[in-house]
Amino acid sequence: MDIAEAEATITGTDTRAVPQGEGEREPHPSDSLRTFGAVVQALREHAGLSRNDLAAVVKYSKHTVESVELGRRMPDKAFVERAEGALGNTGALRKAARHLSRGEAGLAAWFRRWARLEREAVSLCTYECRLVPGLLQSEAYARALFENRIPLLTDEQLEAQVAARLERQRMLHERPTVPFHFIVEEAVLRRRLGGADVRREQLDYILERTARRNVTLQIMPLEAEYHSCMDGPLRLLETPDGRRLAYSEGQESGRLISDSKEVRVLQQRYDTLRSQALHPKDSRALLERLRGET
Repeated sequence: MDIAEAEATITGTDTRAVPQGEGEREPHPSDSLRTFGAVVQALREHAGLSRNDLAAVVKYSKHTVESVELGRRMPDKAFVERAEGALGNTGALRKAARHLSRGEAGLAAWFRRWARLEREAVSLCTYECRLVPGLLQSEAYARALFENRIPLLTDEQLEAQVAARLERQRMLHERPTVPFHFIVEEAVLRRRLGGADVRREQLDYILERTARRNVTLQIMPLEAEYHSCMDGPLRLLETPDGRRLAYSEGQESGRLISDSKEVRVLQQRYDTLRSQALHPKDSRALLERLRGET
């Protein structure tokens, strides 16, 4: 099973068609929209129809047909039914439309696959050396991050990013039996991103979130002499069927890793780092000391 199959297994029951007006365009096209559009185009070309021809039959504009084929627009039920009739009544479009989903506004394109996988994972592990993990970020901290983004975001983009970040955090309390484990560098927690007030609120936020029984935080202290994850941040998860996947992110890119040998190495590094980091109780004590220093 490859990454796409793993994702389909985990998320297939969550996708659904959503009615959409002709004049509206998807700001963040999803993979399912692009795939549906490619099927429409292939069937149209097989039938020997131009976009103008199909537009006349389905009673939508040529621009709408083009937007659907390019994955830019969510087709409504009428479009699907009329296109099905015009393109051979194979049932392909009706069946494909059931699995359509919008792109996740506010999530980077390279992160969306991982975001879908982690919603159904049975365990999640995160190591961060750059910033507070997204699932533990306060709204003020997240806002400070996005305000520092280069190139600058518009107000609308910034709000979408913040909203998406906070929406992801619902997993922590909506899935109380799923273990979430975090290892964070002490230097990250000492950084005054956004100023003293933002840092103080962020430390309070982490203390509150990690008080949950299913959330564990370990801090990698500055004075540590051993460190097994010097190659950068790392995320690991286990799927409901027992598969383990990993995710690595850098500048303007991210990589979902499914190769079992590579994942095994990354899991070994993470497990070793757990033994090198502070115990969760000691980590909490350090957080409280850092909070007292602000």
